[in-house]
Amino acid sequence: MGISALTPPLNTGDPLRTELEFADNRLLIDLCGEHDRNLARLESELGVQILRRGNHLQIMGEAAARERAVETLQALYSRLAEGRSLEAGDIDGAIRLGADPVGRETQLEMFRTGTIEIRTRKKNVIPRTKAQQDYTRALFEHPLNFGIGPAGTGKTYIAVAAAVHMFAEGHVDRIILSRPAVEAGERLGFLPGDMREKIDPYMQPLYDALNDFLPGRQLAKLMEERRIEIAPLAFMRGRTLANAFVVLDEAQNATEMQMKMFLTRLGEGSNMVVTGDRSQVDLPRGMPSGLAAAERILKDVKGVGFSYFTSADVVRHPLVARIIEAYERDEHR
Repeated sequence: MGISALTPPLNTGDPLRTELEFADNRLLIDLCGEHDRNLARLESELGVQILRRGNHLQIMGEAAARERAVETLQALYSRLAEGRSLEAGDIDGAIRLGADPVGRETQLEMFRTGTIEIRTRKKNVIPRTKAQQDYTRALFEHPLNFGIGPAGTGKTYIAVAAAVHMFAEGHVDRIILSRPAVEAGERLGFLPGDMREKIDPYMQPLYDALNDFLPGRQLAKLMEERRIEIAPLAFMRGRTLANAFVVLDEAQNATEMQMKMFLTRLGEGSNMVVTGDRSQVDLPRGMPSGLAAAERILKDVKGVGFSYFTSADVVRHPLVARIIEAYERDEHR
């Protein structure tokens, strides 16, 4: 299939206008979106005006803005030409990163060529910000990684995707996902059901992430065989986690002792990822967070990677980033 959008933009003779021609009108319709909503999104974010005439798009605005718009449109069109879907998050990611074409190489080859993508059984995960790109690369370069930043930045989601990828490729034999159940000493006892039924609500975000990457039947079978485990942090004590990909989520709610216990579970052939948000500590007042302690103690240890996110990396609703920024301003005051 020809992709003439990847050829140089047409010379219109107008210094404030750039024109792109697309070979496949069906892909162009998907690129523009229903009622041209994708183009409207690009116009709003990049400060350009985009007019559609047949299989041509005319982009008007300042030179730098037009150049970004051209790169973004070409990257999105290439994605569609490869048979991929185009969702709202993909538009935002392309706007943030510009042209970052995804090839069909293996995972390591993609990293060497600068293109980053995590492939799982159900979907492929493409980092949407520079911080997410660096974090994804670090997950495959270091045996122990920390992802620290506000909610909605993809810290846990990308870590679980990497775990599923490495499991599917045979690099690890098990996936173990964990979270501290910080209220287990008091409120859980009043909930109905056995221990698993009491704990499961705390673990639900991890189940949700796995469901995005593995077919339901396969996931159920792997969990039944205990090749995939989801367990509270307290259940990690005394274990040696060899040949496993281990993720500790909400690590800001682990105590210093729990964090040390967890980190020392790392066994041969394993990868470990610790994610957390320093602004959402639910530990009792006066009890220091194990995440902050680990960050201080391990910052210069070889083989440990630290990745940091800000509100600019939030990939949920755009309002979430503004909410986080408002809270940060209030804390500074």
